[in-house]
Amino acid sequence: MQKKRVFIVSIALLSAAGVLLLGLPSQSCQASRSSLAMSRGSTPSGIKAVVSANNRFAFNLYAKLGDSSQNVFFSPYSVSSALAMTYEGAGGKTASEMQRAMYLPKKNVLGPNMSAINSGLEKDAQNRSLWSGNALWVQKKFPLLKHYTTRIEKYYGGKATNLDFVSKPEQSRQTINAFIAKQTRNKITGLIPRGAIDENIRIVLTNAVYFKGEWKWQFEKDQTYEGDFKVSPSKVIKTEMMFMVPNEKEGLEYLDTGDLQILSLPYKGNRFSMLIVLPTGDLESLGRLTANKLDTYRAQMKPRVLDTISLPKFELHTEYALKEVLKKLGMPRLFSTRADLSGMDGKNDLSISGVYHKAYVKVDELGTEAAGGTAVTGGVTSVTPRNDFRADHPFIFLIQDNQTGNILFLGRVVDPTK
Repeated sequence: MQKKRVFIVSIALLSAAGVLLLGLPSQSCQASRSSLAMSRGSTPSGIKAVVSANNRFAFNLYAKLGDSSQNVFFSPYSVSSALAMTYEGAGGKTASEMQRAMYLPKKNVLGPNMSAINSGLEKDAQNRSLWSGNALWVQKKFPLLKHYTTRIEKYYGGKATNLDFVSKPEQSRQTINAFIAKQTRNKITGLIPRGAIDENIRIVLTNAVYFKGEWKWQFEKDQTYEGDFKVSPSKVIKTEMMFMVPNEKEGLEYLDTGDLQILSLPYKGNRFSMLIVLPTGDLESLGRLTANKLDTYRAQMKPRVLDTISLPKFELHTEYALKEVLKKLGMPRLFSTRADLSGMDGKNDLSISGVYHKAYVKVDELGTEAAGGTAVTGGVTSVTPRNDFRADHPFIFLIQDNQTGNILFLGRVVDPTK
């Protein structure tokens, strides 16, 4: 039996202040920007379906990344974008598994509405807070179907660039990694690990998401203090805690159920916000947070002028090999000899060998730089609302597009000093 060719989905979460990061070779950047603007065929219901799929998949993936004693940070939007490009070339049972596991709509709905979401994020983001882009690195002379490359360029902005994986696998790996490192000012290096590219590789997909936002109301640096953070009932550490007395005239979106507090901190321009989910007890007390639960909580949040806000400064670097995680989430065929990716090359000889993900986030008094997805069941209980928000123990946070509800980044902070 002929050995199947394989390809890598390589997900790069990028962070570099002041740099426009599209994740594409320089000669392809202009093509990417123009193609991302093509969102003909998108509809409000289609955008809602794609956002819902991304958010539902986000929390399923979150639940598989590490245990409750570990910090977590990733971009579900980036993971979904890269896998969506794979889904475009999938057929048969492989496509069915991906569709079920990721809650994806049909391809004729997915492509135009992914394009509309990407275009909307870039077009409307105040101060160019967020950029995203895709690249398709292909073995030279490897024949991809024109239908596939056209859809990837049209709806995802990914234009193919040729490398020689067969004769120069290590050089090809270094070329992609060097490109990523250059675009991120060396914030993210070695994205694709040594040995991951060999003579069997035919395609590498890279996705980049970059976010840099300033708080609408910034924390004063001279108010930051060294405070206690309760990592667990038996472990308390010292960390830098930011402190704010909010503007008395403007409230922040807030909810207190007694079991948890949720606070929305907007960034300048109000397009994006950080949502912080702070349990009264430990993270386990929240139970399983889902996209539906989050929507329920968000619908109950109301503007409130809090007395004080305390939030730790933190900086996280994370990396994940997602192959086994994605298999457990319901798409094992994609990584096997039974994979059907014939929509890419017209043959049944491709499968995925690896999915690699690196992410970075820094939160301080000025705002957030991020690059790159648990709340208690039930309604609001009758309690006396707390008027201080003090995140001095483990919490979940996410960065969300307020216009669509799309979750761009998702994580948890168990120890802000790590």
